[in-house]
Amino acid sequence: MQMLDGHVVLITGGGSGLGLGLARYFRNEGAQLAIMEIAEEKLAELKAEFGDEVLLVQGDVTRLDDLTACRSAVLERYGRLDALVGAQGVFDGNVPLKQIPTENIPALFDELFRTNVLGYILPVRVFIDVLDENDGAVVLTSSVAAYAADGGGLFYTATKGAVVSLVKQLAFEFAPRVRVNSVAPAAFANSQLRGPKALGMQGWKQSDIPKDAFVESFKQLAPLQELPTPEDYAPLYAFLASRHNKVMTGTTVLAEQGVLNRAVLTATGVVDHV
Repeated sequence: MQMLDGHVVLITGGGSGLGLGLARYFRNEGAQLAIMEIAEEKLAELKAEFGDEVLLVQGDVTRLDDLTACRSAVLERYGRLDALVGAQGVFDGNVPLKQIPTENIPALFDELFRTNVLGYILPVRVFIDVLDENDGAVVLTSSVAAYAADGGGLFYTATKGAVVSLVKQLAFEFAPRVRVNSVAPAAFANSQLRGPKALGMQGWKQSDIPKDAFVESFKQLAPLQELPTPEDYAPLYAFLASRHNKVMTGTTVLAEQGVLNRAVLTATGVVDHV
């Protein structure tokens, strides 16, 4: 039996990067799948890959009208929803606060919190009654940046910390019918998180970081040396989204290849082994 047999799952931000990896894995695990994506070009690519087997909805997760239209499309196609998975996000370019022009800060704050936080809260509100009817699940995306410095800049880090907190609150509010959890990934290959418009970085993506330098830096920090792909995180999301999960709610699964358990004294040679 596949993990998601008999499950209808909606993935927001499923057009590239992490969301696309989740979509591919969920489909192979038997899910009936819907994807909400804002970019037309990504929807065209999804159509080419999945054909008519996956419901594709164009829309902005921060616009109530778009979410309401998505809800109608999901219910018309499938008649139910068992899991809502949030995978969209905007990165802040890891720009230190002192280097951000003061006049840009309000727009940067609004942009990141709108997509990374409101963009999770609004879909949950729109779909919660449907999820409640089916003893469903919500799975959101936080980050290792919520737990340690330098996983992003101040604004990205703050949004991902907010996700950890809202997961706890929503799990409390929606119990016992709807389970609410999140996954906090660290690095992965081919991340498509774009930079913020507020800093003129909307054409930049995390995957633009030179690969060799990124992998070398990752290996210096991570006890698990292989740089994961989006699909490598997908089994965690699939379990949390499935009815097989009967034990976890209000939890953020920290999936960071051990980078928070990194060598300090040993790596520098300060302490010799005896």
